[in-house]
Amino acid sequence: MPKYDICIQDTGEHYSCTDTRSVLEGMESLGRRGIPVGCRNGGCGVCKVHITSGSYVARVMSREYVSAEDESEGRVLACRVRPASDLQLRVIGKMKKNVCRVVEPAGVPQTTST
Repeated sequence: MPKYDICIQDTGEHYSCTDTRSVLEGMESLGRRGIPVGCRNGGCGVCKVHITSGSYVARVMSREYVSAEDESEGRVLACRVRPASDLQLRVIGKMKKNVCRVVEPAGVPQTTST
């Protein structure tokens, strides 16, 4: 089974995902806390992403969260797409806050300027 490289453009992170797993399942393999997963069936809209390059296979998604125009332009739910090539994506919607948050390196105090 082929493995594809998925790049989250917002953070520069990469992960591998087979064509038998959804993009969201692959994202969970990063082991990061706070990645919201919602219903996993395309009905809640939490995992919306914009696939900017690459091929994928999409399953049915709720039109409440993904319009036909969104889908045709690559704005889809990560739980409902499986990669068919390497992908580049941007996180949009409710998931962006958690996936794209800045994490300070351990042991480095956060400073503020006055």
